[in-house]
Amino acid sequence: MAELVIDVRNVSTTLGGHSIHRDLSLSVARGEVIALIGGSGTGKSVLMREIIGLLKPQAGHIELLGQSVWDSTPEQMNALRRRFGVLFQDGALFSSLSVEDNVATPLFEHTELPHATCRRLARLKLALAGLPPDAAGKRPSELSGGMRKRVALARALALDPELLFLDEPTSGLDPISARAFDRLIRLLADSLGLTVFLVTHDLDTLFSIIDRVIVLSDGRVLGSGTVAELKHIDDPWLRDYFAARASEGETVHGN
Repeated sequence: MAELVIDVRNVSTTLGGHSIHRDLSLSVARGEVIALIGGSGTGKSVLMREIIGLLKPQAGHIELLGQSVWDSTPEQMNALRRRFGVLFQDGALFSSLSVEDNVATPLFEHTELPHATCRRLARLKLALAGLPPDAAGKRPSELSGGMRKRVALARALALDPELLFLDEPTSGLDPISARAFDRLIRLLADSLGLTVFLVTHDLDTLFSIIDRVIVLSDGRVLGSGTVAELKHIDDPWLRDYFAARASEGETVHGN
């Protein structure tokens, strides 16, 4: 049996008096590239924050890399956080720091390496994320949206994580930049042996790089499988979701 790196069991979440998750369970095996999808308000990003220990659910159990997230001491969680990287939807870069220092920050905080070594490693991560050498000295505001996403990805990779969390990584990117970012994620997953948990609404991402899709609906997992398998689920939101891509394809061919 494949090793589970994410194990969510019977999680229930209420925010502002509204039920977000109701007895929700899912799991991710090592090496999988997983997409989490669902309609607006289904709690996709909320679930990701619960898994990485930023938001505590009202009930349930979450294990990450074999460790209980919500039964761990602060010291245990700090050690666990060094084993995964996160790319938040807005990138969450420090505007006052150079690109190089943004990427080096996790190394400054979590290692005892000399700062010069941390910066050299940061430049290596930037190259790994497909950025040119001259990007290192710039501020995030001097870069395009696609390049800022790559900087955030480089920072998520700074500590050589086993597991990568990505929240809407192609949001706000033009189609060409989005597909290039998708290809980069798949290349890194395959070459570095990463497990990837990706929250998205981007249909092209699902069709191009994802091993398995998990669908949230009405507080629970509606389905889990390949895109082809999910198309057999009789659900109004899923039908409309996949129909949107078919319509886009017809428009393109019509042009």
